[in-house]
Amino acid sequence: MPRAYIPKKDRKAVRKRANFCCEYCKALRAFSPTTFHVEHIIPIVSGGDNSLENLAHACGGCNFNKNTKTFARNPETGETVPLFHPRKDKWSDHFKWNDEALKIIGITLTGQLTIRVLDMNREGLVNLRKATKAIGAHPPRA
Repeated sequence: MPRAYIPKKDRKAVRKRANFCCEYCKALRAFSPTTFHVEHIIPIVSGGDNSLENLAHACGGCNFNKNTKTFARNPETGETVPLFHPRKDKWSDHFKWNDEALKIIGITLTGQLTIRVLDMNREGLVNLRKATKAIGAHPPRA
């Protein structure tokens, strides 16, 4: 798969724009045991580019699970549905926290399928949310 060099100033701008959290699962970079990435929302192999509008800050888990995917298939209808796009979609239009703010709930089909594909409620993330909630750092401010 071709890789595109992203200048350091652009990687820094993407991290800052995301308030140093994953733009998908909202994991806080400062507390996460995994490496964070500046990822291509639309992959280079699918015609994406290195513009700031096509870059997102993502934890390793979300980035690896997303990989080159931009769509998911609705298992009930077979319909192809776009995954959450951090530059075009508003997080709160597609997701909300459960009552304990430990799990993400999809409130649209895009949200539900993105949670499933990116495994946004994986055990390690829920544990990280518990720990950061205990010190008042979760949920992150919008």
